[in-house]
Amino acid sequence: MAQEPLYRTALARTYRPRSFSELIGQDHIGPTLKAAVESGRVGHAYLFCGPRGVGKTTTARILAMALNCPGRSAGEPCGACPSCERIWSGGASLDVVEIDAASHRGVEDARDLRRRAAYAPTSEDRYKIYILDEAHMLTRDAWNALLKILEEPPPRVIFAFATTEPQKIERGAAPVMSRCQRFDFRRVSVRDIASRLETVLEAEGIPDEPGALRAIARRAEGGVRDALSSLDQVLSFRGDAVELADVRRMLGLVDEDRYLAFFEIAANGDRAGVFAFVQDLLDDGHDPAEFLRGLGDALRTLLVLRLDPKAEAVELLPESRERFLAAAGATVPADLLRMLAALSEFEASGMLHRSSQPRIQLEVLLLRLVRMESTVELEELLAALGAPAREPASRTRAPQPTRPGKDRSPPSAAPAGPSPPAESPPPLAAGEDGSPVPEPPPGDRSDGAPPARSGATSADRPDATPPARSNATPASRVRDAWAAAVAETPGLGGVPALALRGAEVDGLAKDEVRLRVPAGLREELEKLFKDDARSGSFRANLAERLGLPAIRFAIVDHRGARMTAGEAARSRVERLLDGNPHLREAVKELDLTLKE
Repeated sequence: MAQEPLYRTALARTYRPRSFSELIGQDHIGPTLKAAVESGRVGHAYLFCGPRGVGKTTTARILAMALNCPGRSAGEPCGACPSCERIWSGGASLDVVEIDAASHRGVEDARDLRRRAAYAPTSEDRYKIYILDEAHMLTRDAWNALLKILEEPPPRVIFAFATTEPQKIERGAAPVMSRCQRFDFRRVSVRDIASRLETVLEAEGIPDEPGALRAIARRAEGGVRDALSSLDQVLSFRGDAVELADVRRMLGLVDEDRYLAFFEIAANGDRAGVFAFVQDLLDDGHDPAEFLRGLGDALRTLLVLRLDPKAEAVELLPESRERFLAAAGATVPADLLRMLAALSEFEASGMLHRSSQPRIQLEVLLLRLVRMESTVELEELLAALGAPAREPASRTRAPQPTRPGKDRSPPSAAPAGPSPPAESPPPLAAGEDGSPVPEPPPGDRSDGAPPARSGATSADRPDATPPARSNATPASRVRDAWAAAVAETPGLGGVPALALRGAEVDGLAKDEVRLRVPAGLREELEKLFKDDARSGSFRANLAERLGLPAIRFAIVDHRGARMTAGEAARSRVERLLDGNPHLREAVKELDLTLKE
Protein backbone atom coordinates (compact mmCIF):
# COMPACT_ATOMS: atom_id res chain seq x y z
CA MET A 1 0.00 0.00 0.00
CA ALA A 2 1.43 3.33 -1.06
CA GLN A 3 2.25 5.70 1.77
CA GLU A 4 0.76 9.18 1.68
CA PRO A 5 3.32 11.94 1.04
CA LEU A 6 4.45 13.79 4.13
CA TYR A 7 4.75 17.06 2.23
CA ARG A 8 1.88 19.09 0.86
CA THR A 9 1.74 22.48 -0.82
CA ALA A 10 0.91 25.29 1.61
CA LEU A 11 -2.55 26.81 1.40
CA ALA A 12 -1.01 30.24 0.76
CA ARG A 13 0.50 28.87 -2.46
CA THR A 14 -2.32 26.57 -3.48
CA TYR A 15 -4.97 29.30 -3.28
CA ARG A 16 -2.87 32.15 -4.63
CA PRO A 17 -4.94 34.37 -6.99
CA ARG A 18 -4.51 33.74 -10.73
CA SER A 19 -6.38 36.78 -12.07
CA PHE A 20 -7.04 40.42 -11.21
CA SER A 21 -10.63 39.63 -10.22
CA GLU A 22 -9.40 37.18 -7.55
CA LEU A 23 -7.37 39.79 -5.70
CA ILE A 24 -8.81 40.31 -2.21
CA GLY A 25 -9.44 43.75 -0.78
CA GLN A 26 -7.66 45.62 -3.59
CA ASP A 27 -10.58 46.83 -5.67
CA HIS A 28 -8.71 50.00 -6.62
CA ILE A 29 -5.78 48.09 -8.15
CA GLY A 30 -7.10 44.99 -9.93
CA PRO A 31 -9.58 46.76 -12.25
CA THR A 32 -7.02 49.50 -13.05
CA LEU A 33 -4.34 47.07 -14.20
CA LYS A 34 -6.88 44.93 -16.02
CA ALA A 35 -8.08 47.97 -17.99
CA ALA A 36 -4.47 48.96 -18.75
CA VAL A 37 -3.73 45.53 -20.21
CA GLU A 38 -6.95 45.48 -22.22
CA SER A 39 -6.40 48.97 -23.66
CA GLY A 40 -2.66 48.55 -24.25
CA ARG A 41 -1.73 51.41 -21.87
CA VAL A 42 0.66 49.46 -19.64
CA GLY A 43 3.40 51.50 -18.00
CA HIS A 44 7.07 50.62 -18.17
CA ALA A 45 7.64 50.67 -14.38
CA TYR A 46 5.36 49.97 -11.41
CA LEU A 47 5.91 50.41 -7.68
CA PHE A 48 3.67 48.22 -5.53
CA CYS A 49 3.65 49.40 -1.90
CA GLY A 50 1.88 48.01 1.16
CA PRO A 51 2.13 45.72 4.20
CA ARG A 52 3.19 42.12 3.90
CA GLY A 53 0.87 39.45 2.62
CA VAL A 54 -1.63 41.68 0.80
CA GLY A 55 -0.79 40.64 -2.78
CA LYS A 56 2.01 42.87 -4.11
CA THR A 57 4.17 40.14 -5.67
CA THR A 58 1.08 38.17 -6.68
CA THR A 59 -0.23 41.22 -8.57
CA ALA A 60 3.10 41.57 -10.35
CA ARG A 61 2.89 37.91 -11.43
CA ILE A 62 -0.71 38.30 -12.63
CA LEU A 63 0.37 41.35 -14.66
CA ALA A 64 3.19 39.31 -16.22
CA MET A 65 0.76 36.44 -16.92
CA ALA A 66 -1.76 38.77 -18.56
CA LEU A 67 0.84 40.43 -20.80
CA ASN A 68 2.30 37.12 -22.02
CA CYS A 69 -0.86 34.94 -22.08
CA PRO A 70 -1.86 33.94 -25.65
CA GLY A 71 -5.44 33.30 -24.52
CA ARG A 72 -6.10 36.36 -22.39
CA SER A 73 -9.61 37.77 -22.44
CA ALA A 74 -10.70 41.28 -21.45
CA GLY A 75 -7.31 41.92 -19.84
CA GLU A 76 -7.39 38.77 -17.70
CA PRO A 77 -4.95 35.85 -18.14
CA CYS A 78 -6.39 32.40 -18.74
CA GLY A 79 -4.27 30.97 -15.89
CA ALA A 80 -4.12 27.52 -17.49
CA CYS A 81 -1.73 27.76 -20.43
CA PRO A 82 1.94 26.69 -20.03
CA SER A 83 3.10 30.31 -19.94
CA CYS A 84 0.66 31.19 -17.15
CA GLU A 85 1.52 28.04 -15.21
CA ARG A 86 5.26 28.77 -15.27
CA ILE A 87 4.83 32.39 -14.22
CA TRP A 88 2.23 31.67 -11.52
CA SER A 89 4.33 28.94 -9.92
CA GLY A 90 7.53 31.02 -10.07
CA GLY A 91 9.17 28.52 -12.37
CA ALA A 92 11.80 29.13 -15.03
CA SER A 93 10.73 31.64 -17.66
CA LEU A 94 13.00 33.51 -20.04
CA ASP A 95 10.71 36.52 -20.19
CA VAL A 96 9.70 36.85 -16.51
CA VAL A 97 12.51 37.17 -13.97
CA GLU A 98 11.94 37.48 -10.22
CA ILE A 99 14.79 38.91 -8.16
CA ASP A 100 15.06 39.14 -4.39
CA ALA A 101 16.47 42.61 -3.87
CA ALA A 102 17.42 41.77 -0.28
CA SER A 103 20.13 39.39 -1.51
CA HIS A 104 20.90 41.19 -4.82
CA ARG A 105 21.10 44.73 -3.60
CA GLY A 106 24.51 45.95 -4.77
CA VAL A 107 25.52 48.11 -7.68
CA GLU A 108 27.02 45.14 -9.60
CA ASP A 109 23.68 43.31 -9.39
CA ALA A 110 21.94 46.39 -10.77
CA ARG A 111 24.42 46.67 -13.63
CA ASP A 112 23.92 42.99 -14.48
CA LEU A 113 20.15 43.55 -14.50
CA ARG A 114 20.59 46.54 -16.78
CA ARG A 115 22.67 44.46 -19.25
CA ARG A 116 20.10 41.64 -19.28
CA ALA A 117 17.22 44.06 -19.82
CA ALA A 118 18.82 45.22 -23.07
CA TYR A 119 17.96 41.88 -24.72
CA ALA A 120 14.59 41.62 -26.43
CA PRO A 121 11.85 39.14 -25.34
CA THR A 122 11.78 35.65 -26.85
CA SER A 123 9.12 36.65 -29.38
CA GLU A 124 7.60 39.83 -30.75
CA ASP A 125 4.24 39.31 -29.03
CA ARG A 126 5.69 38.84 -25.57
CA TYR A 127 6.95 41.20 -22.82
CA LYS A 128 10.00 40.91 -20.63
CA ILE A 129 9.04 41.61 -16.99
CA TYR A 130 11.47 42.04 -14.10
CA ILE A 131 9.91 41.65 -10.65
CA LEU A 132 12.07 42.96 -7.79
CA ASP A 133 10.77 42.00 -4.36
CA GLU A 134 11.83 43.94 -1.22
CA ALA A 135 12.95 46.77 -3.48
CA HIS A 136 13.70 49.08 -0.54
CA MET A 137 16.77 46.94 0.19
CA LEU A 138 18.58 48.18 -2.94
CA THR A 139 21.46 50.52 -2.21
CA ARG A 140 21.56 54.10 -3.46
CA ASP A 141 24.27 53.19 -5.94
CA ALA A 142 22.14 50.34 -7.26
CA TRP A 143 19.20 52.70 -7.80
CA ASN A 144 21.49 55.17 -9.55
CA ALA A 145 22.65 52.36 -11.88
CA LEU A 146 19.01 51.58 -12.75
CA LEU A 147 17.90 55.18 -13.10
CA LYS A 148 18.70 55.61 -16.80
CA ILE A 149 17.07 52.37 -17.92
CA LEU A 150 13.96 53.22 -15.85
CA GLU A 151 13.75 56.56 -17.62
CA GLU A 152 14.27 55.16 -21.12
CA PRO A 153 13.64 51.39 -21.03
CA PRO A 154 14.07 49.14 -24.08
CA PRO A 155 10.88 48.27 -25.98
CA ARG A 156 8.52 45.74 -24.33
CA VAL A 157 10.47 45.72 -21.03
CA ILE A 158 8.54 46.32 -17.80
CA PHE A 159 9.80 46.65 -14.22
CA ALA A 160 7.64 45.85 -11.17
CA PHE A 161 9.05 46.79 -7.76
CA ALA A 162 7.38 45.49 -4.60
CA THR A 163 8.17 47.01 -1.21
CA THR A 164 6.80 47.25 2.32
CA GLU A 165 8.78 50.45 3.03
CA PRO A 166 8.40 52.99 0.19
CA GLN A 167 9.64 55.77 2.47
CA LYS A 168 13.14 54.27 2.29
CA ILE A 169 13.08 54.53 -1.49
CA GLU A 170 11.88 58.13 -1.24
CA ARG A 171 14.76 59.01 1.06
CA GLY A 172 17.47 57.14 -0.80
CA ALA A 173 16.33 57.35 -4.42
CA ALA A 174 13.67 60.03 -4.78
CA PRO A 175 14.05 60.34 -8.61
CA VAL A 176 12.87 56.73 -8.97
CA MET A 177 9.42 57.61 -7.60
CA SER A 178 8.64 59.91 -10.52
CA ARG A 179 9.58 57.22 -13.05
CA CYS A 180 7.15 54.60 -11.69
CA GLN A 181 3.40 54.27 -11.41
CA ARG A 182 2.76 53.83 -7.70
CA PHE A 183 0.00 51.58 -6.34
CA ASP A 184 -0.64 51.49 -2.58
CA PHE A 185 -2.08 48.20 -1.35
CA ARG A 186 -4.43 48.30 1.63
CA ARG A 187 -4.71 45.99 4.59
CA VAL A 188 -7.49 43.51 3.94
CA SER A 189 -10.50 43.74 6.24
CA VAL A 190 -11.33 41.02 8.77
CA ARG A 191 -14.58 40.32 6.93
CA ASP A 192 -12.82 39.77 3.57
CA ILE A 193 -10.13 37.56 5.09
CA ALA A 194 -12.69 35.44 6.95
CA SER A 195 -14.68 35.06 3.73
CA ARG A 196 -11.56 33.93 1.88
CA LEU A 197 -10.73 31.38 4.60
CA GLU A 198 -14.28 30.06 4.43
CA THR A 199 -13.93 29.62 0.66
CA VAL A 200 -10.68 27.70 1.14
CA LEU A 201 -12.22 25.39 3.76
CA GLU A 202 -15.19 24.71 1.48
CA ALA A 203 -12.79 23.72 -1.28
CA GLU A 204 -10.92 21.48 1.17
CA GLY A 205 -14.16 20.01 2.55
CA ILE A 206 -13.37 20.96 6.17
CA PRO A 207 -16.05 22.35 8.58
CA ASP A 208 -15.40 25.29 10.90
CA GLU A 209 -16.85 26.56 14.18
CA PRO A 210 -18.47 30.02 14.27
CA GLY A 211 -15.93 32.61 15.36
CA ALA A 212 -12.85 30.49 14.61
CA LEU A 213 -12.12 32.02 11.20
CA ARG A 214 -12.73 35.56 12.49
CA ALA A 215 -10.20 34.93 15.25
CA ILE A 216 -7.63 33.89 12.62
CA ALA A 217 -8.53 36.91 10.47
CA ARG A 218 -8.10 39.35 13.35
CA ARG A 219 -4.75 37.80 14.26
CA ALA A 220 -3.52 38.23 10.64
CA GLU A 221 -3.75 42.05 10.93
CA GLY A 222 -4.77 42.59 7.31
CA GLY A 223 -2.52 40.00 5.64
CA VAL A 224 -4.21 37.24 3.65
CA ARG A 225 -1.02 35.20 3.41
CA ASP A 226 -0.56 35.31 7.19
CA ALA A 227 -4.16 34.19 7.66
CA LEU A 228 -3.73 31.23 5.31
CA SER A 229 -0.48 30.25 7.03
CA SER A 230 -2.23 30.36 10.43
CA LEU A 231 -5.06 28.23 9.04
CA ASP A 232 -2.49 25.75 7.80
CA GLN A 233 -1.01 25.63 11.30
CA VAL A 234 -4.39 24.93 12.89
CA LEU A 235 -5.16 22.21 10.33
CA SER A 236 -1.83 20.57 11.12
CA PHE A 237 -3.06 20.15 14.71
CA ARG A 238 -6.48 18.81 13.73
CA GLY A 239 -7.17 18.26 10.07
CA ASP A 240 -10.84 17.35 10.21
CA ALA A 241 -12.29 20.60 11.64
CA VAL A 242 -11.41 24.14 12.68
CA GLU A 243 -12.60 24.96 16.22
CA LEU A 244 -12.23 28.18 18.19
CA ALA A 245 -10.49 26.48 21.12
CA ASP A 246 -7.89 24.98 18.76
CA VAL A 247 -7.31 28.37 17.12
CA ARG A 248 -6.68 30.02 20.48
CA ARG A 249 -4.40 27.24 21.62
CA MET A 250 -2.31 27.14 18.43
CA LEU A 251 -2.02 30.91 17.94
CA GLY A 252 -1.59 31.78 21.63
CA LEU A 253 -4.72 33.93 21.74
CA VAL A 254 -6.06 34.90 25.16
CA ASP A 255 -9.58 33.82 26.00
CA GLU A 256 -12.22 36.54 26.34
CA ASP A 257 -13.02 35.34 29.87
CA ARG A 258 -9.61 36.54 31.05
CA TYR A 259 -10.26 40.08 29.87
CA LEU A 260 -13.67 40.07 31.54
CA ALA A 261 -11.98 38.83 34.73
CA PHE A 262 -9.54 41.74 34.61
CA PHE A 263 -12.37 44.23 34.08
CA GLU A 264 -14.01 42.84 37.22
CA ILE A 265 -10.75 43.33 39.14
CA ALA A 266 -10.57 46.92 37.87
CA ALA A 267 -14.20 47.60 38.78
CA ASN A 268 -13.61 46.34 42.33
CA GLY A 269 -10.32 48.24 42.70
CA ASP A 270 -8.64 44.97 43.72
CA ARG A 271 -4.97 45.88 43.33
CA ALA A 272 -3.80 42.76 45.15
CA GLY A 273 -5.78 40.64 42.67
CA VAL A 274 -3.58 41.90 39.82
CA PHE A 275 -0.63 39.79 40.96
CA ALA A 276 -2.66 36.57 41.11
CA PHE A 277 -4.18 37.41 37.72
CA VAL A 278 -0.77 37.86 36.07
CA GLN A 279 0.51 34.71 37.76
CA ASP A 280 -2.33 32.61 36.30
CA LEU A 281 -1.84 34.26 32.90
CA LEU A 282 1.85 33.34 32.74
CA ASP A 283 1.32 29.89 34.24
CA ASP A 284 -0.97 29.08 31.32
CA GLY A 285 1.81 30.03 28.91
CA HIS A 286 0.35 33.26 27.53
CA ASP A 287 2.67 35.88 26.09
CA PRO A 288 2.38 39.30 27.83
CA ALA A 289 2.60 41.10 24.48
CA GLU A 290 -0.24 39.01 23.07
CA PHE A 291 -2.33 39.70 26.18
CA LEU A 292 -1.82 43.45 25.83
CA ARG A 293 -2.75 43.33 22.15
CA GLY A 294 -6.01 41.62 23.05
CA LEU A 295 -6.57 43.95 26.01
CA GLY A 296 -6.61 46.93 23.68
CA ASP A 297 -9.25 45.24 21.50
CA ALA A 298 -11.30 44.34 24.58
CA LEU A 299 -11.18 47.91 25.95
CA ARG A 300 -12.22 49.27 22.57
CA THR A 301 -15.10 46.78 22.47
CA LEU A 302 -16.26 47.91 25.92
CA LEU A 303 -16.09 51.58 24.91
CA VAL A 304 -18.05 51.03 21.70
CA LEU A 305 -20.74 49.00 23.49
CA ARG A 306 -20.92 51.54 26.31
CA LEU A 307 -21.54 54.35 23.83
CA ASP A 308 -23.87 52.34 21.58
CA PRO A 309 -25.09 48.91 22.82
CA LYS A 310 -26.41 48.10 19.33
CA ALA A 311 -23.22 49.05 17.51
CA GLU A 312 -22.11 46.81 14.68
CA ALA A 313 -18.50 47.97 14.89
CA VAL A 314 -17.66 45.04 17.19
CA GLU A 315 -17.48 41.44 16.04
CA LEU A 316 -18.54 39.17 18.89
CA LEU A 317 -20.46 35.96 19.22
CA PRO A 318 -23.96 36.47 20.70
CA GLU A 319 -23.05 34.99 24.09
CA SER A 320 -19.83 37.01 24.27
CA ARG A 321 -21.70 40.18 23.32
CA GLU A 322 -24.05 39.79 26.28
CA ARG A 323 -21.17 39.45 28.71
CA PHE A 324 -19.34 42.45 27.28
CA LEU A 325 -22.54 44.48 27.41
CA ALA A 326 -22.87 43.65 31.11
CA ALA A 327 -19.25 44.66 31.75
CA ALA A 328 -19.68 47.87 29.73
CA GLY A 329 -22.71 48.85 31.78
CA ALA A 330 -20.56 48.98 34.92
CA THR A 331 -18.05 51.43 33.44
CA VAL A 332 -17.84 55.10 32.55
CA PRO A 333 -16.72 56.11 29.02
CA ALA A 334 -14.17 58.56 30.43
CA ASP A 335 -12.56 55.77 32.48
CA LEU A 336 -12.32 53.48 29.45
CA LEU A 337 -10.85 56.26 27.35
CA ARG A 338 -8.17 56.96 29.96
CA MET A 339 -7.34 53.26 30.22
CA LEU A 340 -7.03 53.02 26.43
CA ALA A 341 -4.79 56.08 26.37
CA ALA A 342 -2.53 54.64 29.10
CA LEU A 343 -2.32 51.30 27.26
CA SER A 344 -1.52 52.99 23.94
CA GLU A 345 1.17 55.11 25.57
CA PHE A 346 2.72 52.02 27.18
CA GLU A 347 2.77 50.05 23.93
CA ALA A 348 4.21 52.99 21.99
CA SER A 349 7.07 53.27 24.48
CA GLY A 350 8.17 49.68 23.75
CA MET A 351 8.99 49.13 27.42
CA LEU A 352 7.63 45.58 27.46
CA HIS A 353 9.89 44.42 24.63
CA ARG A 354 13.00 46.20 25.92
CA SER A 355 12.66 45.09 29.51
CA SER A 356 14.38 42.00 30.86
CA GLN A 357 11.47 41.56 33.28
CA PRO A 358 8.28 41.78 31.20
CA ARG A 359 6.24 40.35 34.06
CA ILE A 360 6.95 43.36 36.28
CA GLN A 361 6.20 45.76 33.43
CA LEU A 362 2.86 44.06 32.85
CA GLU A 363 1.97 44.15 36.56
CA VAL A 364 2.86 47.83 36.85
CA LEU A 365 0.68 48.69 33.85
CA LEU A 366 -2.31 46.71 35.15
CA LEU A 367 -1.93 48.30 38.58
CA ARG A 368 -2.06 51.72 36.93
CA LEU A 369 -5.21 50.74 35.04
CA VAL A 370 -6.86 49.46 38.21
CA ARG A 371 -5.90 52.61 40.11
CA MET A 372 -7.49 54.91 37.51
CA GLU A 373 -10.76 53.01 37.49
CA SER A 374 -12.96 55.91 38.58
CA THR A 375 -13.43 59.47 37.35
CA VAL A 376 -15.37 61.98 39.43
CA GLU A 377 -16.62 65.23 37.95
CA LEU A 378 -15.23 68.27 39.74
CA GLU A 379 -18.71 69.74 40.31
CA GLU A 380 -19.88 66.48 41.91
CA LEU A 381 -16.91 66.43 44.26
CA LEU A 382 -17.43 70.04 45.33
CA ALA A 383 -21.14 69.43 45.84
CA ALA A 384 -20.42 66.38 48.00
CA LEU A 385 -18.09 68.49 50.14
CA GLY A 386 -20.78 71.15 50.59
CA ALA A 387 -18.98 73.79 48.51
CA PRO A 388 -20.68 75.87 45.82
CA ALA A 389 -20.10 74.71 42.25
CA ARG A 390 -17.44 76.62 40.31
CA GLU A 391 -18.36 78.75 37.34
CA PRO A 392 -16.40 77.91 34.21
CA ALA A 393 -13.30 80.08 33.97
CA SER A 394 -14.44 81.61 30.69
CA ARG A 395 -17.63 82.92 32.32
CA THR A 396 -16.14 84.03 35.67
CA ARG A 397 -15.58 87.77 35.97
CA ALA A 398 -13.29 89.36 38.47
CA PRO A 399 -15.10 91.16 41.32
CA GLN A 400 -15.70 94.83 40.53
CA PRO A 401 -14.37 96.94 43.42
CA THR A 402 -16.19 100.09 44.50
CA ARG A 403 -14.50 103.36 43.70
CA PRO A 404 -13.98 105.73 46.61
CA GLY A 405 -16.90 108.11 46.97
CA LYS A 406 -19.48 105.83 45.36
CA ASP A 407 -22.32 104.36 47.41
CA ARG A 408 -22.22 100.62 46.80
CA SER A 409 -22.73 97.86 49.34
CA PRO A 410 -19.96 95.30 49.72
CA PRO A 411 -20.64 91.83 48.34
CA SER A 412 -22.09 89.22 50.67
CA ALA A 413 -19.53 87.21 52.56
CA ALA A 414 -18.82 83.57 51.78
CA PRO A 415 -17.44 80.95 54.16
CA ALA A 416 -13.75 81.40 54.68
CA GLY A 417 -11.36 78.75 53.42
CA PRO A 418 -8.16 77.61 55.08
CA SER A 419 -5.65 80.30 55.98
CA PRO A 420 -3.10 81.04 53.28
CA PRO A 421 0.41 79.61 53.65
CA ALA A 422 3.16 81.71 55.19
CA GLU A 423 4.76 82.51 51.85
CA SER A 424 1.54 83.90 50.35
CA PRO A 425 1.37 87.68 49.73
CA PRO A 426 -0.34 89.87 52.34
CA PRO A 427 -4.14 89.52 52.19
CA LEU A 428 -6.42 92.23 50.86
CA ALA A 429 -8.46 93.92 53.60
CA ALA A 430 -11.65 95.90 53.12
CA GLY A 431 -11.64 99.70 53.27
CA GLU A 432 -14.27 101.86 54.92
CA ASP A 433 -16.45 101.74 51.83
CA GLY A 434 -15.98 98.01 51.29
CA SER A 435 -13.33 98.30 48.59
CA PRO A 436 -10.30 96.01 48.97
CA VAL A 437 -7.03 97.70 49.93
CA PRO A 438 -3.72 96.07 50.82
CA GLU A 439 -3.16 95.59 54.51
CA PRO A 440 0.19 97.03 55.62
CA PRO A 441 2.62 94.51 57.05
CA PRO A 442 3.38 94.43 60.81
CA GLY A 443 5.56 97.29 61.98
CA ASP A 444 4.69 99.50 59.02
CA ARG A 445 1.45 101.18 60.12
CA SER A 446 0.99 104.83 59.25
CA ASP A 447 -0.97 105.61 62.43
CA GLY A 448 1.88 104.46 64.64
CA ALA A 449 -0.27 101.83 66.34
CA PRO A 450 1.49 98.69 67.48
CA PRO A 451 1.13 95.65 65.21
CA ALA A 452 -1.88 93.44 65.90
CA ARG A 453 -1.14 90.24 67.76
CA SER A 454 -1.30 86.96 65.89
CA GLY A 455 -4.82 85.54 65.66
CA ALA A 456 -6.57 88.84 66.43
CA THR A 457 -9.98 89.26 64.81
CA SER A 458 -12.23 92.16 64.04
CA ALA A 459 -14.13 91.45 67.27
CA ASP A 460 -11.00 92.43 69.22
CA ARG A 461 -11.03 95.84 67.49
CA PRO A 462 -14.54 97.30 67.79
CA ASP A 463 -13.68 100.32 65.71
CA ALA A 464 -12.47 98.25 62.77
CA THR A 465 -14.60 97.50 59.73
CA PRO A 466 -15.12 93.70 59.31
CA PRO A 467 -13.00 92.43 56.42
CA ALA A 468 -14.65 91.02 53.34
CA ARG A 469 -14.43 87.23 53.42
CA SER A 470 -13.98 85.18 50.27
CA ASN A 471 -13.34 81.59 49.24
CA ALA A 472 -10.52 82.70 46.92
CA THR A 473 -7.02 83.35 48.14
CA PRO A 474 -5.48 86.79 47.49
CA ALA A 475 -3.38 85.42 44.66
CA SER A 476 -6.42 84.02 42.89
CA ARG A 477 -8.28 87.35 43.18
CA VAL A 478 -5.36 89.15 41.61
CA ARG A 479 -5.23 86.55 38.84
CA ASP A 480 -8.94 87.02 38.13
CA ALA A 481 -8.50 90.78 38.00
CA TRP A 482 -5.45 90.38 35.75
CA ALA A 483 -7.33 88.11 33.31
CA ALA A 484 -10.32 90.45 33.19
CA ALA A 485 -8.12 93.50 32.59
CA VAL A 486 -6.29 91.76 29.74
CA ALA A 487 -9.58 90.75 28.13
CA GLU A 488 -11.32 94.10 28.43
CA THR A 489 -8.57 96.70 27.98
CA PRO A 490 -8.96 98.28 24.53
CA GLY A 491 -5.98 98.56 22.23
CA LEU A 492 -4.21 95.43 23.43
CA GLY A 493 -3.41 92.96 20.69
CA GLY A 494 -0.64 91.06 19.00
CA VAL A 495 2.52 90.46 21.00
CA PRO A 496 1.59 92.67 24.02
CA ALA A 497 -1.63 90.75 24.64
CA LEU A 498 0.20 87.45 24.15
CA ALA A 499 2.89 88.47 26.64
CA LEU A 500 0.31 89.55 29.25
CA ARG A 501 -1.63 86.31 28.88
CA GLY A 502 1.55 84.26 29.21
CA ALA A 503 2.54 85.93 32.47
CA GLU A 504 1.72 84.07 35.70
CA VAL A 505 0.56 86.26 38.58
CA ASP A 506 2.41 85.32 41.75
CA GLY A 507 0.69 87.71 44.16
CA LEU A 508 0.24 91.29 45.31
CA ALA A 509 2.41 93.15 47.85
CA LYS A 510 1.22 96.68 48.63
CA ASP A 511 0.74 98.16 45.15
CA GLU A 512 3.17 95.83 43.38
CA VAL A 513 1.96 92.88 41.28
CA ARG A 514 4.56 90.13 41.22
CA LEU A 515 4.84 88.14 38.01
CA ARG A 516 6.54 84.96 36.82
CA VAL A 517 7.07 84.82 33.08
CA PRO A 518 8.77 82.48 30.58
CA ALA A 519 12.15 83.68 29.37
CA GLY A 520 10.80 84.40 25.88
CA LEU A 521 8.26 86.93 27.20
CA ARG A 522 10.35 88.73 29.82
CA GLU A 523 11.91 91.26 27.48
CA GLU A 524 8.60 92.07 25.79
CA LEU A 525 6.85 92.64 29.13
CA GLU A 526 9.64 94.87 30.43
CA LYS A 527 9.39 97.05 27.31
CA LEU A 528 5.61 97.17 27.61
CA PHE A 529 5.66 98.26 31.28
CA LYS A 530 8.23 101.00 30.61
CA ASP A 531 6.05 102.50 27.86
CA ASP A 532 3.23 104.35 29.64
CA ALA A 533 1.49 105.13 26.35
CA ARG A 534 1.10 101.41 25.58
CA SER A 535 0.50 100.02 29.07
CA GLY A 536 -1.26 102.98 30.69
CA SER A 537 -4.83 101.85 29.97
CA PHE A 538 -4.10 98.32 31.16
CA ARG A 539 -2.39 99.62 34.32
CA ALA A 540 -5.38 101.86 35.11
CA ASN A 541 -7.88 99.06 34.43
CA LEU A 542 -6.07 96.65 36.76
CA ALA A 543 -5.65 99.29 39.48
CA GLU A 544 -9.36 100.09 39.33
CA ARG A 545 -10.28 96.40 39.68
CA LEU A 546 -8.00 96.01 42.70
CA GLY A 547 -9.17 99.30 44.26
CA LEU A 548 -5.70 100.83 44.28
CA PRO A 549 -4.67 104.33 43.17
CA ALA A 550 -1.71 102.99 41.19
CA ILE A 551 -0.07 99.72 40.26
CA ARG A 552 3.55 98.70 39.86
CA PHE A 553 4.87 95.49 38.32
CA ALA A 554 7.81 93.31 39.36
CA ILE A 555 9.09 90.23 37.57
CA VAL A 556 10.31 88.19 40.53
CA ASP A 557 11.39 85.14 38.59
CA HIS A 558 11.73 83.91 35.06
CA ARG A 559 12.27 80.49 33.53
CA GLY A 560 15.50 79.70 31.78
CA ALA A 561 13.65 77.82 29.04
CA ARG A 562 10.24 77.78 27.47
CA MET A 563 7.47 76.40 29.65
CA THR A 564 6.85 72.75 28.87
CA ALA A 565 3.40 71.24 28.47
CA GLY A 566 3.77 69.49 31.82
CA GLU A 567 4.72 72.72 33.60
CA ALA A 568 1.78 74.52 32.04
CA ALA A 569 -0.60 71.75 33.15
CA ARG A 570 0.75 71.82 36.71
CA SER A 571 0.39 75.61 36.77
CA ARG A 572 -3.26 75.38 35.67
CA VAL A 573 -4.00 72.76 38.32
CA GLU A 574 -2.34 74.90 41.00
CA ARG A 575 -4.43 77.92 40.01
CA LEU A 576 -7.54 75.77 40.19
CA LEU A 577 -6.63 74.70 43.74
CA ASP A 578 -5.93 78.30 44.73
CA GLY A 579 -9.45 79.26 43.75
CA ASN A 580 -11.07 76.29 45.52
CA PRO A 581 -9.86 75.73 49.09
CA HIS A 582 -12.48 72.99 49.52
CA LEU A 583 -11.04 71.16 46.56
CA ARG A 584 -7.47 71.53 47.86
CA GLU A 585 -8.57 70.07 51.21
CA ALA A 586 -10.31 67.15 49.44
CA VAL A 587 -7.23 66.43 47.32
CA LYS A 588 -5.09 66.34 50.45
CA GLU A 589 -7.44 64.28 52.63
CA LEU A 590 -8.53 61.76 49.95
CA ASP A 591 -5.11 61.45 48.27
CA LEU A 592 -6.54 62.45 44.89
CA THR A 593 -4.72 63.23 41.67
CA LEU A 594 -6.19 65.96 39.49
CA LYS A 595 -6.17 65.24 35.77
CA GLU A 596 -6.91 67.85 33.13
